[in-house]
Amino acid sequence: MRFRGAIAGVGTTSGVRVVVGRWDESPYGAFADAMVETADGHRVLLAPTPEVADFVAATYSFDEVRVEPIAVDGWSVRSPSLSLELTVGGRTGLGRLLRLVPRRVAESTWWCALTDPVARLLLRGVRTRGSAVDGRREWYGATDLCAVAAVSGTFDGADLGALAPVDPAPRFGFSSTPRRPGVTELVTTVSRDG
Repeated sequence: MRFRGAIAGVGTTSGVRVVVGRWDESPYGAFADAMVETADGHRVLLAPTPEVADFVAATYSFDEVRVEPIAVDGWSVRSPSLSLELTVGGRTGLGRLLRLVPRRVAESTWWCALTDPVARLLLRGVRTRGSAVDGRREWYGATDLCAVAAVSGTFDGADLGALAPVDPAPRFGFSSTPRRPGVTELVTTVSRDG
């Protein structure tokens, strides 16, 4: 199963960390979802449909799953639980390097396996392949990376505060977003096993 789109990962001064997936192409059509870890470690999935919620919750680990409409316009995210405004900055040095790799290569599982040791070494907590919940296998083929310059918003009505590093790394799965807040364009491949 392949999901083509972008992931935004941000930390906030409130201690809340948010990962938003904006998927342009997927087995479920175009959709957005959000994973939120609060300052006290409570992990919440926000998914737009029961089918997406079931799939994501069977792949990653959460303490709570909420099915609710999620609207994304650029990187303005709105749902009953989450309001998030991201200001995306320029392409990072790593983003420039990623753009040099032909897309077909960057999105292949063999390339993800090859780059995994490098990602682990250079980006604490980031993996480009690994095992998900239920024995599923995943590969992340990144093709671009831009910095996030600012964030504002609320989660469950509480102000998120200003932009901060994604630290500690959220505990949704085997990999995290980079510590530096950013938007990564990628293709995620999930094996059908499990």
